[in-house]
Amino acid sequence: MAGILVMMGPVNGYAGTGNSKMAESGRIIAKTAAGADPGPEITAPSAILMEASTGTVICEKNADEPRNPASVTKIMTLILIFDALQSGKIHLTDEVVTSAHAKSMGGSQVFLEEGEIQTVETLIKCIVIASGNDASVAMAEFVGGDEGTFVKMMNERAKGLGMEHTKFIDCCGLTNSPEHVTTARDIALMSRELITKYPQITNYTTIWMENITHVTKQGSKEFGLSNTNKLLKMATNFEVTGLKTGSTSIAKYCLSATAKKDGVELIAAIMAAPDYKARFKDAVTLLNYGYGNCRLYKDETPPELPKLPVNGGKEPEVELSYGEPFTYLGLHGEDFSGMERELTLEEDVNAPVKAGDRLGTLSYRLNGEEVGNVPVIAAQNVDTAGFADYMKWMTGWWRMKGEEAGGTFRR
Repeated sequence: MAGILVMMGPVNGYAGTGNSKMAESGRIIAKTAAGADPGPEITAPSAILMEASTGTVICEKNADEPRNPASVTKIMTLILIFDALQSGKIHLTDEVVTSAHAKSMGGSQVFLEEGEIQTVETLIKCIVIASGNDASVAMAEFVGGDEGTFVKMMNERAKGLGMEHTKFIDCCGLTNSPEHVTTARDIALMSRELITKYPQITNYTTIWMENITHVTKQGSKEFGLSNTNKLLKMATNFEVTGLKTGSTSIAKYCLSATAKKDGVELIAAIMAAPDYKARFKDAVTLLNYGYGNCRLYKDETPPELPKLPVNGGKEPEVELSYGEPFTYLGLHGEDFSGMERELTLEEDVNAPVKAGDRLGTLSYRLNGEEVGNVPVIAAQNVDTAGFADYMKWMTGWWRMKGEEAGGTFRR
């Protein structure tokens, strides 16, 4: 089955800002850009800057040093909450009863009382906006049955994301255990999972202040939530979208900051900054560096795909589709207007064909060099034809021939 090569001309369709050197785009896992440097000078001992859609690491500083993340831990707690929402296990309107254990949490809290009932959505706001440890434990118990089981789920989820240097001991980051650790890289990985899989999280992470109502045996009273992420009110040349702060005497000051500008979404993870102002300053420094040097190419309109002939199949042709959209992160001043595409397909394929079978490739070239590709796959199953199928075809063929002959005779 020889391949057909279809040459496509220059294409446009990129988003981004600044100038940059090309870095291979990532898919599900994070990749470090070729030639990535430590980036600008910051005060925090550990940090990383990642582009969200590709997972490309733009710059990093001691990004694999395990450290205590404090309340940045809650990013994984939120991932599991939204996993449960997506699966239908829980709903935003479900009511959660606060346990004595949840009520006993110290540190940052929203002062839930034992037996107090709040909805899932209200508790999400308490976690995201006010970093409530009590709210985190209440949700951990609601989703996992108890906090210990939920923490096991957190560690399994972390493993699935490739967070190689992470171990959670609790669901909120309040623990003093030296075993409760993660890294700047792993924070970026779980932040990426949260904002790309559940973009609705920004409906909560961008809230500056909001009131909730405590209803207890003592009556009802309003309680104000104030966002711990002060980046939301800082003057920047990009849109701050989140994500989570954290600080304890052990962890010092940590932050996962997310932002958008001109279609590019960046994640800056800061660990162990010396004070709360430094973590925000370091995040702004990294994000400014990223937006000053990054451009993201996105092929929004890939070439239309033909149907491919199938030999010996129940269907004569199989429909094709692209396995994934193509994105490419530039890091040093390449002109994307010169991007070219080459579509390579099999001439035909033998049955059986399974949906997802790779039947071609769409390659991208810049200045004559291939910079990436996406698979072209079968969009449907095509089973091998049997005797009954051949008989059906023959019957149809003879009927058609008979009609043609009869038509000729009448003329």
